[in-house]
Amino acid sequence: MTSSNLTRGAATWALLSLAVGSFGIGMTEFVVMGLLPDIAQDLLPALWADSPESAIAQAGWLITLYALGVVVGAPTIAGSVAKYPRHRVMIGLAAALAAFNALTFVLPTFELVAASRFLAGLPHGAFFGIGALVAADVLGPGNRAKGVAFVLTGLTVANVVGVPVGTFLGQQAGWRLAFVLVAGIFTLATVLIALRVPPHEGEPGRTLRAELKIFRIGQVWLALAVGAIGFGGFFAVYSYVASVVTDVAGSPQWVVPLILVLMGIGMTVGNLIGGHLADIDLKRTLIALAVVQTLLALTAQWIWAVAFFVFATGLVASILSPTIQTRLMDVAEDNQSIAAALNHSALNMGNSLGAFLGGLVIAVGWGFVAPAWVGVALALCGLALALVSLAVERRRAPVPVA
Repeated sequence: MTSSNLTRGAATWALLSLAVGSFGIGMTEFVVMGLLPDIAQDLLPALWADSPESAIAQAGWLITLYALGVVVGAPTIAGSVAKYPRHRVMIGLAAALAAFNALTFVLPTFELVAASRFLAGLPHGAFFGIGALVAADVLGPGNRAKGVAFVLTGLTVANVVGVPVGTFLGQQAGWRLAFVLVAGIFTLATVLIALRVPPHEGEPGRTLRAELKIFRIGQVWLALAVGAIGFGGFFAVYSYVASVVTDVAGSPQWVVPLILVLMGIGMTVGNLIGGHLADIDLKRTLIALAVVQTLLALTAQWIWAVAFFVFATGLVASILSPTIQTRLMDVAEDNQSIAAALNHSALNMGNSLGAFLGGLVIAVGWGFVAPAWVGVALALCGLALALVSLAVERRRAPVPVA
């Protein structure tokens, strides 16, 4: 039975199987952020004893390296496997995610855990990019967008449920337990995809060289830069939100998962709004992100303000995601498949950049509020690049004949 001939029940099971993997990816990417103090204290005990701020900043490299794995893996893996049957590729990607996350909870040193986080990031973009193509085909013509949206609900649910639960369990029973749970979720996804996702042919004529021609398009580079730098502002805040809650606002550790729930709800609402407003003004979104993070930095000593502006940051940043995706599709010409994966490269370049710069300003002693100011600066830089991209597009547009 091919994807286009599935019964309604079979199609739902296929999409649910992919959504379980999407849930796992959302959890593995973001659960580290709520557990950075716990990870730093466990893996960097000497540095923690001397300077907790420096230890947390160094632990932030785990976020950066995962994101770099996504950046490297998204175009190379998606391009390399384009010719193979997609359902088999998805099984392999889910199994790899299970194995690499298992390494995170068993490896003993910071350096080895850091290597496992890079490896865990490699299949991320390809899973979403190829999974989106499979999901779009599962429901047939006229319902393609619904299929993709169904799979992405796993990511949004992970931010509302999976990340806060993983953070709470990690705080109570050791941070490694969160990755035991993540590896188990990916194992389940592997089994479900093998059993429930129908055969789905690849594109035998496609090669990595052909797919990578997308990088000859200047506007693709500009769109990627806007996404990376703009989202870097969001991740500068998200990466160190646990320390803002406990060290700046003075709240107990158990409040961190609650704040992460609010961030997840904001991201979910933002995804819903962004999905319906895919053509929303990119400039206004980046300005809104800068304004929200400015207000967060100015009011971070009050937990109620942190709660509100963390929610608002998640909402605005998630509106940015489909906007960047739409922009990439508009400028990618006939390279739509790899464009889907490159969106995740852009977001994770932002993850890497935001986590690195946020950790840098903490390490030099500027405090845990400083990453929010980094976020403001990055959002404004993203705005400047968006203005350049749009100006170049207008200049090259054909002049209508009277």
